[in-house]
Amino acid sequence: MFLHELLILIVVSFGAGTLGALLGLGGGFIIVPALTFMSFNPSQIASTSLFAVFSTSASSTLAYARQKRIDYSLGIRFALIAIPGAIAGAYISDFITLQSFKLYFALVLIGTSVYIFRKSELAKEHKGTHSSAVMALCYVASFFAGILASLFGIGGGVIFVPLMVVLLGMSMHVSAPTSQFIFLISSVAGLASHVVLGHPDYLVALVLVAGAFAGAQLGAKISLHVKEKLLQKLLSISLLAVAAKFIVDVFTE
Repeated sequence: MFLHELLILIVVSFGAGTLGALLGLGGGFIIVPALTFMSFNPSQIASTSLFAVFSTSASSTLAYARQKRIDYSLGIRFALIAIPGAIAGAYISDFITLQSFKLYFALVLIGTSVYIFRKSELAKEHKGTHSSAVMALCYVASFFAGILASLFGIGGGVIFVPLMVVLLGMSMHVSAPTSQFIFLISSVAGLASHVVLGHPDYLVALVLVAGAFAGAQLGAKISLHVKEKLLQKLLSISLLAVAAKFIVDVFTE
């Protein structure tokens, strides 16, 4: 790997850590496209990006814990359900081609873009409910969020945050930090599975971890003060552009 590529990854991972902590996502939605364009295979992309997701979640969880913004009880329950999914996702990544990976991840990016664009609407108060049926739905979604995170090397915030806000009536002020706490626990299982399978590129992972950890500290600090509306729109458009590029690649290569 060339020096200029490592420098690019440092910048990308720092931005991913900042935005991941700020928006309640893992940051992989930025790192994965970068690794894809560098021609890594799907299992390398997912496993190496997951190191950055873990770093982002660890860093932002530390910051959010000091701010007392994490619902630990709910986070632990969701994380325990997500762990089997994270293990399954690591194994599934061995059986997916780069073309299929691009197509499926493009769909994930579109979903993430819609979530970010409508994040301000989610931030409005919802009554929510903790009924048995709603909690059962949340647990099923947690399992699939674990698969999604480990298969693509991203956080499951695009699933967890809307669940907590819309279905459970939690505020964005608490749901985004709790989402990061869930990643911290569940990503360990995904990472361990990828390591056992020999997937990660450790040099790239080390670079991503350093950049994402520093970026997440910044994201957590400014999350209480930054005006996110313009940022959300620009990021949504960028993700849609990357998704379009992936889809074009799938049907033209």
